[in-house]
Amino acid sequence: MRHRPLRLYTALLGALLLMLGLTSTAAYGRDGDRAAAAQTLTWTASSRTDQYASFPKTAVAGAATLVFENSTATGNDIGMPHTLTFDVSDPEYNHDVPVNILANPGDDSGGKHTVEVTLTPGRYRYFCSIPGHSQMQGILTVTEPGGEDTTAPTASAKVEGQQNADGAYVGSAKVTVSASDDASGVKSVEYAAGADGPWQAYTAPVVVDRVGSHTLRYRATDQAGNVAAEKSVTFSVVAPPTDDTTAPETSATVSGEKDADGNYLTMATVTVTASDTGSGVNTIEYALGADGAWQAYTAPVMVHAVGSHTVRYRATDKAGNAAAEKSVAFEVVAPPAEDTTAPETSATLSGTRNSNGAYVTSAKVTVNASDSASGVARVEYSLDGGPYLAYSAPVVVDRLGFHTVAYRATDKAGNTSAAKSVTFTVAQGGGVPAPNCPEYDERLTVIVGTVDTGVPNRLTRGRCTINELIEDEKDWSSQALFLKHVDGVLDRLLADGVIDQREFKKITKAAKQSKIGKPGQTQGYRDLFDGTQASLAKWEQVGGGQFALTGDGAITSSTTVPGMGMLWFPERKYGDFSLKLRFRDDAPGTGNANGGVFVRFPNVHNHPEESRPEWVAINYGHEIQILDSPTGDMYKTGSVYGFDRVGLGGAGVTPKGTWNDYEIRAEGQHFTILRDGVVINEFDNVGGQVFTPPREGDPGTDGRRYATGYIGLQVHSTSDVISYRDVRIKEL
Repeated sequence: MRHRPLRLYTALLGALLLMLGLTSTAAYGRDGDRAAAAQTLTWTASSRTDQYASFPKTAVAGAATLVFENSTATGNDIGMPHTLTFDVSDPEYNHDVPVNILANPGDDSGGKHTVEVTLTPGRYRYFCSIPGHSQMQGILTVTEPGGEDTTAPTASAKVEGQQNADGAYVGSAKVTVSASDDASGVKSVEYAAGADGPWQAYTAPVVVDRVGSHTLRYRATDQAGNVAAEKSVTFSVVAPPTDDTTAPETSATVSGEKDADGNYLTMATVTVTASDTGSGVNTIEYALGADGAWQAYTAPVMVHAVGSHTVRYRATDKAGNAAAEKSVAFEVVAPPAEDTTAPETSATLSGTRNSNGAYVTSAKVTVNASDSASGVARVEYSLDGGPYLAYSAPVVVDRLGFHTVAYRATDKAGNTSAAKSVTFTVAQGGGVPAPNCPEYDERLTVIVGTVDTGVPNRLTRGRCTINELIEDEKDWSSQALFLKHVDGVLDRLLADGVIDQREFKKITKAAKQSKIGKPGQTQGYRDLFDGTQASLAKWEQVGGGQFALTGDGAITSSTTVPGMGMLWFPERKYGDFSLKLRFRDDAPGTGNANGGVFVRFPNVHNHPEESRPEWVAINYGHEIQILDSPTGDMYKTGSVYGFDRVGLGGAGVTPKGTWNDYEIRAEGQHFTILRDGVVINEFDNVGGQVFTPPREGDPGTDGRRYATGYIGLQVHSTSDVISYRDVRIKEL
């Protein structure tokens, strides 16, 4: 009973094969159903999917019994069906035995089947198909009765065409080659032109129309591999009667990769062409150098040798007219040594400086790069740890505060120089005022609300970026008013050539999708974390610790992943802003959460302290502390860590597990910290714009910090568990 499904499958497949005409109509069935023929050829299959257990290689022409067994006895212990099929489609093989036998260890024949066939001399190709596996295949060679075929085929050739009184063929000659083999049969016929021409497959009569004497060699091979001795026919072709007295027109071109001096690198290719409107081109020849031998031109000539070269060329037509010899001259040089040296780079600062060395109003950074090998491909710069941008003109920095401009260059061989940097401070003063931009926004693309248009955030004529002019963080009383404002901005940018019509439409569409100004929208604030996985994916964890989403739309620091670290928002930097969030003390037992909000720190990557990225925020930004513990560290919630210490006062300490509203306002170097709507600290970082990284020691020893930077949330340890939610920011 256990074999019944396999037997049913076998019967159904066999019936289908018969209906399709794929199964041999010769008798096959159970072993012994028919009398054995003159010879028996046996294939056996096992559980292997890459070859038969046994198979025949040769046979004698005539009646034969083919046996195909796929059973437990032959090694198939997993019940896999096999199909033995003879190829009847490829003309290279015999195709007069359409065998297709399905054998299965569980079928009615126990996996053993026979079929009576008549084999003819030649070769049969067979396959074994296995469900879900590639085909195995083999060759069965059949010879005439009485022994193996050792006799080569017989071959002959006939030349045809119009002949003149001398026996030459006028205009062209057609050579027909034929071959026969009474044993295994002809496998292939080949021919070759001239005494040393290459052998080619003969598939149709060969037409020779070039004027002159010709020899065509030919041979044949049978299915048993016997090759007939080479034979040949010799004949001449003459031009038809003509009054053509004009020689062919000839020309030559030289191609290849050139260097700056026009020399060919490594190789030059010479292509010769000839045309004749009279009797037609008969021969084209070329010669290398002033005294090189003439050779038949059959394909473009490739010259590899380093040095000066001359290639001469000429042609004749079928009437015997010869074109005058011409030539082309060129130089081949060795390719330059591989360039493995990066470009040399430098940068200069210019502008008016005050007595403290700060640049008044603005500083201009000019980057220079040179490469004497492959040449400079591109120059890039990064402002204050931001992404690298293409450098095309001096960079003017006119925002007050301390700045770092990093720069690098890449040559055409792909070598990139190590990043260098210059640091400087921009101070307020007379002269050209800083740009009066409504917002501060140096993101790479134009983003309206949360909709990224993909349009580059270009500088405009007034030195503000497109994002800054759109003012998507302003409090708009209605969307109609916001859209009218955007339309006016885009009209001016289109007229100034800053954007094109396609970009105009993309930004307009994004403004409508942003819903800015609609009822219910948080006016002026942008969500940095809204409780969703998509929002969290925009942040990056560095250092130790870890945050995970919770069911209430918050993130909570891990109790199992040790270490101090930071989750930071790398999409953009912020200067003056109002940052709002909610925090909750979730520390276990009697302990208290210890966390904080990092502001205005540089990009933690490509930084001197990149090996400890969480310390980049500590040493170069400000940490606004969160700690409600009555003991321990004296910097409590609302403190500017290392700069301004406050105790547990202000709005008071809420019970553990309670959400607290926290707002940090940064305006210039003045910081205001609010807890649950009450101001708990105000701090002025006097002289905070000036510092030169890197520096060592405890943070906050000298007050030096950036004027713009990134936002981050601290995780302190596995016991100081803290949660954050509803992180929003508004630029001021």
